[in-house]
Amino acid sequence: MSIEVVNESVVVVDEPALVQVSRHVLDRMGVSPLAELSLLLVDVDRMAELHVKWMGEPGPTDVLAFPMDELDLRGSRGVPQGRGTGTDSGSDAGPTMLGDVVLCPEVAERQGAEAGHGTEAELQLLTTHGLLHLLGYDHGEPEEHAQMFGLQAELLESFRASRADG
Repeated sequence: MSIEVVNESVVVVDEPALVQVSRHVLDRMGVSPLAELSLLLVDVDRMAELHVKWMGEPGPTDVLAFPMDELDLRGSRGVPQGRGTGTDSGSDAGPTMLGDVVLCPEVAERQGAEAGHGTEAELQLLTTHGLLHLLGYDHGEPEEHAQMFGLQAELLESFRASRADG
């Protein structure tokens, strides 16, 4: 799985931890190991520009997700496997660009302090949130909200447990 991190912000972050949480989430969600992902960290001004341009809302936000390729989620959580699990399964599939998750560390820093868990934990939460959006999850309706945020909490808990074990 190819995960590229580009930090255009002025905040120093634990980039390897963002890659680890991304890989954990994508593995748990059954995403192909051939998938490619881009994590972009931007400053407040750039995030505000993106927020206005793509969401029509003023001011910076914490995370934006921009899906790229149409995903084949066969075999992922709750989606039946489309083909057998033999060695030829998926052999015709090439790398899939999942998309971009754009994070604003300065917003994450403020939110992490307010939540009492710090910037790095907030960035891991926001990365997970953005990845779920790339995978088609949303939280516009109450039932969607409950499903997405429940899954987000489950994934973060399993990630933190895996780090404590290792």
